[in-house]
Amino acid sequence: MNNDFLQNLRSICGDAHVLTDGDLQAWEMDWRKRARGKALAVVRPANTDEVARIVKACVAAKVSLVPQGGNTGLVVGSIPDDSGQQVVLSLQRLRAVREIDPANMTLTAEAGCILQSLQDTARQAGFLFPLSLAAEGSCTIGGNLASNAGGTQVLRYGNARDLCLGLEVVTASGDIWHGLSGLRKDNTGYDLRDLYIGSEGTLGIITAATLKLYPLPAARLTAWAAVGSMDDAVKLLGMAHQHLGAGLTGFEVMGQFALSLVAKHFSQLKVPLYETSAFCVLLECSDQESEAHARVQFERLLEAALESGCVSDAVVAESLAQAKQLWHVRESIPLAQAEEGLNIKHDISVAVSHMSEFVRSTDALLEREIPGVRLVNFGHLGDGNLHYNVQAPVGSDGPAFLRDWEDQVNTLVYESVQKFGGSISAEHGVGSLKVEKLEIHKSPVALGLMRALKTALDPNNIMNPGKVLRTE
Repeated sequence: MNNDFLQNLRSICGDAHVLTDGDLQAWEMDWRKRARGKALAVVRPANTDEVARIVKACVAAKVSLVPQGGNTGLVVGSIPDDSGQQVVLSLQRLRAVREIDPANMTLTAEAGCILQSLQDTARQAGFLFPLSLAAEGSCTIGGNLASNAGGTQVLRYGNARDLCLGLEVVTASGDIWHGLSGLRKDNTGYDLRDLYIGSEGTLGIITAATLKLYPLPAARLTAWAAVGSMDDAVKLLGMAHQHLGAGLTGFEVMGQFALSLVAKHFSQLKVPLYETSAFCVLLECSDQESEAHARVQFERLLEAALESGCVSDAVVAESLAQAKQLWHVRESIPLAQAEEGLNIKHDISVAVSHMSEFVRSTDALLEREIPGVRLVNFGHLGDGNLHYNVQAPVGSDGPAFLRDWEDQVNTLVYESVQKFGGSISAEHGVGSLKVEKLEIHKSPVALGLMRALKTALDPNNIMNPGKVLRTE
């Protein structure tokens, strides 16, 4: 049966684009290299019609498939299981920018477009596409939407969901939903777009999207501030909202230990003000008037923050190059942590008003349970999203620490998140990594509604089974 099925796939998209032999690691191993599956085949369609025909072939053969963009996810959601019976459907050949509509301020692009190339395309047309994250040089817009990616500018522009006006989707039956509307208002029933955004390929396959564009800012300024506690960071955030309003586009918090890892493993990077500060904050503002106007607003904010005592010292980038260096330090934290050894990662969110108490109480809990544990706290404080990571004590064996402690640490952290009314996944999604935890921390009513949607839209359970929801 497999031979006939594979031959059918080859007839759809060509022999060269149905891969069954050789090194398939790029499609079978997750981004963090913690899991590897085995695919029956990797299929690379060239257009939406081929995607639809492939889905229909999978339905007929009762073969499940795993949609995949840049395979940069962090929750093991875009690789096959180890059965050797799943098809990986790579969307990387769907790379066309179909339209830029300047009057409507929209861009329509196919799912395989690299995020950074979309940013560049928008900029060349005189616009800003603000979605920005560390993997933007390799992640794809289809994957960004399927996981409802966040990033560093959610505070001003929202998640991927907020930047999307319409979708083209191949359904689980192989039909094509042509929903590429550039409308900002459309109250004609259920919002199908929002069903597919964030569904991680479990309901259908996003093949194209119509995205919002914004005017390019006249100026963008970046500052780095030292604060004595998470309470001070939260206070500074409130002051930034008051002084900068909608001009505040980024607000990142970084713990002292997180920054010390960057200084240790990337000595060529200059890490400002971290040695005597519990936390540092990276702020960014944009302005539609001029750099001079933005700088005045920025300096007033920092002067007020220094006078209030919530900031002990601060520097403002004097050039675009300096701003990029500061952002490079922030974005190097995950790499530095990986250099330090295996660690237990969390992508959580709690209300900003609860963030300080969450960090205090959860830090104390873990330090009591695991003497010497090292906590790598950093993330997007502006929207309440913290990457709350746990590093083994100095001298510990990393793999052994994960084996012995990962489940217990996850339980402690997620119970604390639930106590403060937060979410166990802020921007990374659920994938297969958090399926069991979702069963515990999502309400039975919510899970029941999610299962009803999955059953209705994917009755054959061929779309990325075992991801997001437990599959019987």
